[in-house]
Amino acid sequence: MSKKNSEKILGKCVIQEILDIIGGKWSMSIIFALLHGTKRFNELQKLVTNINTRMLVKELKNMEENGIVIREVFATVPPTVQYTLTEKGRKLEPSLTELFKWGEEFVN
Repeated sequence: MSKKNSEKILGKCVIQEILDIIGGKWSMSIIFALLHGTKRFNELQKLVTNINTRMLVKELKNMEENGIVIREVFATVPPTVQYTLTEKGRKLEPSLTELFKWGEEFVN
């Protein structure tokens, strides 16, 4: 078996791809906030404490490109933008819940 195949079997390639999609510093916090329903941009900015506007935009664009969130723009003045998890994004809920439980037990 080649090294490339053994790495893929061990999950190294898949894990790296996952981290490319949801591995940003703020991604999991954003997804966790969206698990409770659709949020406007400003709501997300308030819920994800200490994130700056530029970083929130960057993380949301990455997640939109990877099919984790849907961005919906409404023709209002000023424009209203809402974000919702896709089905693909919602499937992260069990993993995030377990990670949260792990954090409660071992962090701090």
